[in-house]
Amino acid sequence: QVQLVESGGGLVQPGGSLRLSCAASGFIFRLYDMDWYRQAPGKQRELVAGISTGGSTNYADSVKGRFTISRDNAKNTVYLQMNNLKPEDTAVYSCHGLRGARGYWGQGTQVTVSS
Repeated sequence: QVQLVESGGGLVQPGGSLRLSCAASGFIFRLYDMDWYRQAPGKQRELVAGISTGGSTNYADSVKGRFTISRDNAKNTVYLQMNNLKPEDTAVYSCHGLRGARGYWGQGTQVTVSS
């Protein structure tokens, strides 16, 4: 029933842009804080960006000034706009919803930044 489905990943050159989307269903989206995580091969999963139910945002230092997280509660969707992409941004990007102790994960979308 609960689903978080990411889309928008792909192959892009350094300096390029991508917009990721995460469509949610099966829970009351507006009551959940939403986050984007990423995991590169051989590395730990890291928090990239988060947006609260009230719209406040936070970002990893490595993406500040380049990435923007946003949400559209009417569409039950959270977005990650990624600009000036770097090879080190290559990873599987997953969205996460959190309300108190309850959390849900999407399956992820691949982002590859390469010349």
